[in-house]
Amino acid sequence: MLTNNIPRIGGLHTTSTKRLLIISTWILLLVCHSSLFAQNHNSDTLSEVVLETRRNKRTTPTVLHATLDTAILARYSPVGLIQALNEIPGVQIFSGGMGTNRLTVRGVGARTPYGTSKIKAYFNGIPITSGIGETSFNIYDPESIQNIDLISGPKGSLYGANLGGAMLLYTKMAKPNTTVLKEGFNVGSFGLFKNSLSFNHRREDYYINVFQDHMQTDGFRDNSSYERNMVMLDAGIILNPNNELLLLFQQLNYNAQIASSISKTDFEENPSAAAANWGAAKGYEDNKITTLGLSYIHGFSSQLKNKTSVFYSYLDHYEPRPFNILDEFSNSYGFRSSFLGSLNLIPLKNNFEVGLEWYRDTYHWSTLENLYEQNNGKGSLAGDRLSDNKEYRNRWSGFMSWDFFIDRWAFTAGLHLNSSSYSFRDYFNTGESNKNAKRDFDAVWAPSISVEYSVNPHWRLNGNVSYGYNIPNLEETLTPEGVINPEIGPETGWNYELGTYHSLVDHKLNLSLVLYYMDVENLLVSDRVGEDQYIGRNAGQVSHKGIEFHADYNQLLFQRLSFRPYLNLTLNHHRFEEFISEDTDYSGNKLTGVPEHTIAGGVVLNDPSGLFLTTTMKYVGQTPMDDANTQYNQSYTVVNIKAGYERQLWDHMHMRLSFGIDNVLDEKYASSILVNAVGFGSSQPRYYYPGLPVNYYGGLSLRYSFN
Repeated sequence: MLTNNIPRIGGLHTTSTKRLLIISTWILLLVCHSSLFAQNHNSDTLSEVVLETRRNKRTTPTVLHATLDTAILARYSPVGLIQALNEIPGVQIFSGGMGTNRLTVRGVGARTPYGTSKIKAYFNGIPITSGIGETSFNIYDPESIQNIDLISGPKGSLYGANLGGAMLLYTKMAKPNTTVLKEGFNVGSFGLFKNSLSFNHRREDYYINVFQDHMQTDGFRDNSSYERNMVMLDAGIILNPNNELLLLFQQLNYNAQIASSISKTDFEENPSAAAANWGAAKGYEDNKITTLGLSYIHGFSSQLKNKTSVFYSYLDHYEPRPFNILDEFSNSYGFRSSFLGSLNLIPLKNNFEVGLEWYRDTYHWSTLENLYEQNNGKGSLAGDRLSDNKEYRNRWSGFMSWDFFIDRWAFTAGLHLNSSSYSFRDYFNTGESNKNAKRDFDAVWAPSISVEYSVNPHWRLNGNVSYGYNIPNLEETLTPEGVINPEIGPETGWNYELGTYHSLVDHKLNLSLVLYYMDVENLLVSDRVGEDQYIGRNAGQVSHKGIEFHADYNQLLFQRLSFRPYLNLTLNHHRFEEFISEDTDYSGNKLTGVPEHTIAGGVVLNDPSGLFLTTTMKYVGQTPMDDANTQYNQSYTVVNIKAGYERQLWDHMHMRLSFGIDNVLDEKYASSILVNAVGFGSSQPRYYYPGLPVNYYGGLSLRYSFN
């Protein structure tokens, strides 16, 4: 086993950790089970058990989190989740295209080159974050989402202790004893076409939700077309008062052309152009994703129940790039089991959740030559094989959260334990050049303490202290020669948070303010050493300081018009406390890829006649693009408008007609940047992904519902 001397809370041999994790968890569960049944074993009925129909959603009461519901998602274009998620204070999404998005939370993940990492995500309780810690979130249809909960920072012990936090997505469901059939149709600029169909049926003892979605667009830039097809089944049945079975199945296929980043000259003079080499290769990614989850909920008593889920996912990914062609597929599977209940042994109102999660990922990838330059302008052409590899990625997690309440006080004690290991197999090279390797990481214990005090029914105070981590993926542990680097380890940090929430003016005005400080050590950075080659290393210490503010107001104008302005403000002060790279000292510089501040806001107007108007705005301050802070992406403001009309056509039929304009002011801006971009040969560094100019869309949806 390869070890490292990076400090962390706890450090155990991985095999011993797994045994200790399993044994200690089940001992705790047996103790809880015994204590609960000591007071309930004489009862012949379990009718008091309240099973949480659908997905056993649970958010710890003292842990602050942001929620996006259907009303917020409806403010924006239906093509993706980016605009809505960008409303959340502390969140910034860098979008280089429909298939290239990087979500950052409080600056965590800002230096990741392309995708979203350092945040854990679940869909209806099923993990959707891959074995290397990457999450694709914009592949989900906003019209199928009921709500999104986002926990900023590592305080959500039940859902991992990633420094970026956790994101929980849930599908739409009909009201009890209701059947809803909905058809949505949208068209727009740059060849946008989207059609969504859903069927939601819910009764007292079962429900079934079926979603189908097709979307395509030519894209604003050259070589940026996108097409997605999705079908999903979400169902549940109450077998008897104490047992419930849930099913999730999703098949999602999408093809996204890649325009890639461009230089400053091209950004200013020809932003619709693709990067020359990507355009010549006609680069794209083609993905087929299957997700399957089966959950069983059993109620033992009025104070104890268990939810156990097993899940499987398959990803087939093919991506021709100018430098090679990546051909990969992965099989991921695992289980998650937790016990929820309350303890009668103590004279306090309380509840707990404790459990285990195991995730196994078998990932096969190979690269081939791309002979696009010899293909007479027809794009990519596969040549000889360059590599053939397989990775086995294993992750055990133990978690617990205990809430207890004393008068106006509420407390949450959380603990998360992670044990990760990688095994790398090289099937291309033989003999001394073979690069087979294994890496077991020391266990990481991540505690969390949250407290809430209710000053009065309209004013709450919150605080949190929590510890978090991010495990490097296998590629980050490899040197440029493909050999395991035993010195690299997880980045870790303590998170400190204070918050307050006020409801004023008869609940018309809601205010919240959060101050946070996160001290991250052993920062994981990716240094670019080739066009498609990065190496990872631990490089010093970063402080994340910030203020997040939210305000919304609800007022009736002229005794009928609902007027709801809102404002979300984020102030960032993220700095390298200690960072030396290749003999250059960047200590004291601003953290690369993090805007100085962001502002999101808007006004929502609704008239009883069915007319509605929504205006939204996002301001992003200037953003350092390199560690030296010599290159900045300039600040920009994007304004969107959406208006429409909805009414009940007859007893069961509802119509909604909408029209929207995104980027009304036709702002020229970079919606994403490639941090620390370098130029090869005499070419300029390609930092910029141009954002969409002014664009339009319109849609019609019909909803038929009956009891």
